[in-house]
Amino acid sequence: MEMDGTAGVSGHRHADEALLDDPARLAESDPGGMLRFTASAGAQVRESAALAAEANLSVLTDDLRARAVVVAGIGTAARTGDVLATVAGPRCPVPVISHRSAGVPGWVGAADVVIAVSASGRSPEALGAAEAAHRRGARLVAVGAPDSQLQSVAERARAPFIPVPRRAPARASLWALTVPVLLAARSLGLVKVNEADLAETAARLDAEADRCRPTAESFVNPAKSLALGLAGSVPIVWGSSPLATVAARRFGDTLSANARYPVVTGALGEAGRGRVGLLDGVFGGLFESGRDIFADPDESDGDATRLRLVILRDGGLNADDDTDEPLAVEERRADAVQTLAERRGVRCDVVTAEGGSALERLASLMAVPDFTSIYLALAHGLDPMAVPAITEMKELSNQ
Repeated sequence: MEMDGTAGVSGHRHADEALLDDPARLAESDPGGMLRFTASAGAQVRESAALAAEANLSVLTDDLRARAVVVAGIGTAARTGDVLATVAGPRCPVPVISHRSAGVPGWVGAADVVIAVSASGRSPEALGAAEAAHRRGARLVAVGAPDSQLQSVAERARAPFIPVPRRAPARASLWALTVPVLLAARSLGLVKVNEADLAETAARLDAEADRCRPTAESFVNPAKSLALGLAGSVPIVWGSSPLATVAARRFGDTLSANARYPVVTGALGEAGRGRVGLLDGVFGGLFESGRDIFADPDESDGDATRLRLVILRDGGLNADDDTDEPLAVEERRADAVQTLAERRGVRCDVVTAEGGSALERLASLMAVPDFTSIYLALAHGLDPMAVPAITEMKELSNQ
């Protein structure tokens, strides 16, 4: 008998590995086109940069430096604030705060800037923040779907609005939402993102999309390989630096929403204060110690659940910046965690950043994991576009 609340829920517990190397079946399993939308990340960077250039961001340049910048939104929209904070770096002259609830913090006033972000242009969090910023006299920038409620609020406030065409779910539109936020911050004098950085980031995303394309077989496709490694596990994703930690938390977002996997994410520095103990636990070292030492480490153990560790390693760009944690400390910590995992028999995957700017390096850490979450969903017979629990929760909340 079907339990109440499972309408629309489908799929299977065990991953169908053969499906990932069958392009025709992959296409049938992805009717909403999430793979295609994810592959458009480079195009999103270029289009959003062009749309931001057409917006009147110059009004931000002439004013006094902001006391603080609040990036208001929920979900992927709020993640753009985390990206801004890490790209701005520790020497950013003002605080950058991601605000994930309706309205704005009580201290926001005329000296502050609020960037309200919503892919649909109608999220209560972004709309509430935009209205509150207008009432309090704070400078406002809005980013969202054209002809939306958010645009109407921005027009009433005579604030810059950057339109982002709604072509995909918000979680597949991270770069479309992030670039306008970064360019607004550049106008405020907070980040040094130039056109070359954007072009190189877009090219990096294009290259990763090509490596992760559906027609590339698992043994040469890093996203398919990682998806197969994670299948049936409890993933732990840790970032070696603040930049890598943003990418780790983004991977947690997509694994949960697309593949419906529980996941632990965070910074390696935080992990070393307690969470690294997971490697000793019932899904880690205790489980692995009971395995046959001659067994294939990739062989399934029926319904047994194991940890799978993913470390996102940055390598750093600012090793000489005395406000950053020394690069050598980050590297030693990442090496130590890999060694701990190896000693306990916990399998570990590493994704290493590449690129010359913070933005490009961040893109290099996010691209493969984004595709991985979709391939993992498809391997379990799940439609990464349609998430019944999200729709049902909205319906229940709106009642």
